[in-house]
Amino acid sequence: MKWRKYTIFTTVEAEDLVSMMLMEHGVEGVQIEDNVPLSDSDTKGMFIDILPEMAPDDGTSRVSFFLHLKEAGSDEEIPADAEKCAGPDGAEVGSDAADRSDAGSAADNSYSIADRLWTEDEIGELLAKVQEELAGMRAYTDIGEGRIEAGETEDTDWRDNWKQYFKPILAGGFLIKPTWETIPNEYAADAASGALQVIEIDPGTAFGTGSHETTQLCLRAIEKYIRGGEQVLDIGTGSGILGIAALKKGAAACMATELDEMCEPSIMDNIAYNGIGEDIFSLLIGNVIGDEDVIRAVRSMAPSGYDVAVANILAPVIVMLAGAGQVDSFVRSGGIFITSGIIDTKEAEVVAAFKANPAWEIMEINRQGEWVSVVARRK
Repeated sequence: MKWRKYTIFTTVEAEDLVSMMLMEHGVEGVQIEDNVPLSDSDTKGMFIDILPEMAPDDGTSRVSFFLHLKEAGSDEEIPADAEKCAGPDGAEVGSDAADRSDAGSAADNSYSIADRLWTEDEIGELLAKVQEELAGMRAYTDIGEGRIEAGETEDTDWRDNWKQYFKPILAGGFLIKPTWETIPNEYAADAASGALQVIEIDPGTAFGTGSHETTQLCLRAIEKYIRGGEQVLDIGTGSGILGIAALKKGAAACMATELDEMCEPSIMDNIAYNGIGEDIFSLLIGNVIGDEDVIRAVRSMAPSGYDVAVANILAPVIVMLAGAGQVDSFVRSGGIFITSGIIDTKEAEVVAAFKANPAWEIMEINRQGEWVSVVARRK
């Protein structure tokens, strides 16, 4: 299976027009790359603390589209249950983000895209139409170069190659193992005896493979504070890894919240991979900050308060969660709040937020690399 990638070198001014034109000619997904600075609304839901440095905005844009090539003699067909969810570089339709190489799931037919198969002749006709449309656009907008650059890639280049970099990871008493990997020989005995808790993870489109320092900081805190029988609240669960870890250590139940509904399939797959039932792992899509329906649902799951809450999110969000009437309203007296996702330059701000709320007592501050974890106890 091969994909043809075509990139139109154009301008920010024309990128939307070019994208719509491509859609009108049967292209099912585009990827837009430019250097336009992100606004506050753009970054609101991003799981990053420090935005990458971008080159100065020079007004240029690259609009890429991908065509699934039907090779001569091929009898491949599109699966009936295929879902249209991403382009072949993992970029969502209309997304301004560049490659999201973690967008695929397992290296099998469980992840597929309802794309059209294009013959060589059809691709030639499409490109001729696109060139004609681009020439016509010059009459009323600046399309820049208008040049089309062609490339070709095997589907595995974008869908599965990222997996070669995700190997089993040891984090305290946990072994985070990709579902497609085997347990390394050096850990096999401890895993078999239960001395090492194995967490099976396929992140799919969700955040949380266990490789990031913030996740490892939270895992070590979970190992320390979960003793068995706890009610756990996992805020911004991502792949579900922290809630799963708490249950593996003996917690009685986990209520997990997540803003991004696109993560739900990955989360539910991961709890199944780990033999965890939906009776003890509950998932709620929504925001515990300001959404009264979500807040009521979270409280209803643990009327007496949660024993442990964990949030591996962003420093500004943790500052809000540490405030009066937020997580302190969910956690019982003596309960623990484990936080990370805090870049070291934001540590003082987070610590100050906890200290400003008399409900919290900071128990410990841990660091790994440039990342920080703050653990507090509810008074």
